[in-house]
Amino acid sequence: MATDILNTLRKIVPDNGKSKHFEGNSSAHIKTVITGSSISIPVENAKMELGIWQGIFFCEFDGPRNRRIQVVL
Repeated sequence: MATDILNTLRKIVPDNGKSKHFEGNSSAHIKTVITGSSISIPVENAKMELGIWQGIFFCEFDGPRNRRIQVVL
């Protein structure tokens, strides 16, 4: 599933697309706008309350880089 999502995003927003953003990472910014940069998940009895078909994927569009993930209960 994650591979399908990443492949589709690469088709929609190619890394070599023509953009006026000059840093060379425009595609990463656009993909982040499409997918979002944060998520809130309900937790009950120390377990994430995800739907049967839901999952969480961390997507790095401009890296690899060191990232910080914050979990608040």
